[in-house]
Formats: sequence, structure tokens, C-alpha cells
Amino acid sequence: MNIDIPEGKDAIEYVWGEMVPGIGTAATAFSLAVYAHTTLGLREFEAARLRIAQLNGCAFCLDWRTERDGQKVEESFADAVGEWRTTDAFDDRTRLAAEYAERYALDHHGLDDAFWTRMTAHYSQVEIVELTMCLGSWLAFGRLNHVLGLDTVCALPSGRTPAAGR
Repeated sequence: MNIDIPEGKDAIEYVWGEMVPGIGTAATAFSLAVYAHTTLGLREFEAARLRIAQLNGCAFCLDWRTERDGQKVEESFADAVGEWRTTDAFDDRTRLAAEYAERYALDHHGLDDAFWTRMTAHYSQVEIVELTMCLGSWLAFGRLNHVLGLDTVCALPSGRTPAAGR
């Protein structure tokens, strides 16, 4: 943990809410809006989100599974995301979502015309902007949680304890 949390305080609530309330509250609202207002399909949403989580290394984000209408992606989905180039578990939109997430996080200057031609063949302009905003949220906030060590002390959705020393 790289931030001192007062005894009895929840780390996430303290850092995101109390430490910098003007910024933290806005960041929280943006983060929640990504989930509440998305129009993207669950599989493409989760492919992009999980690829960012894998690259960020945020224990909480890796453990999280988005649920919609009682549905979550299958257990093997996260492994397929890591193998997005070769998996047969993805359709073109899902594969592109994982690819875009990876390239956005690692080589945003390398998003060339060939990529955008493929992207616009499968996603509308509105969907591209929405996915890009989602990627920005996950990249920034997953890294924030990991860099500050919050992902090592917060309760994981599965109930497991994050690995010490992450």
C-alpha cells in the first residue's frame, strides 16, 4: 500500500472520496457511468475491459466480471482475452475490442489507417467514441488503483484476498 489509510477507513472510499473529494467524486461518477450507460455488447465490453485489466495488473479489475441482466461472460473468457489474436471464442467485434484495448494502452500512436478501416467496418462512430471513453476510464483508474496499492487491500468481488506484494 503506497498511501496511508487511517485506521477503520475503507481504502477505496477514503482515496476516491475523502482525500480529493472534488476530483474523486467526479472520477467515481465517470467510472460508474461507463457501466451504467454503455450500449456496447457484454462480450466486447468485457474483452476490452479485461485486456486493460491484464495490462494494468490491477487485482480488483482482473477479478471483476461485469454483469448485465443476470449474465456474465463464461469463466474461460479472461484466458481468451489474453489470446485475442488466435482464440476461436471471439467474433470480429469482440476481437477488435480486445485489440483496440491493447493498442490504446501500449501503442496509441500506432493506430494506423488499416486498423481504423477494420474498426469502422464493425463499429459505428458513436460506438468507437464510447469504447474509447471506456478504455480511458479503465486505463486511468485501474492504473491508479494498482500504482497506489489500493488493489492489494480492497475486497475482491470473488471474495478472494489479493496477492500480497502486488
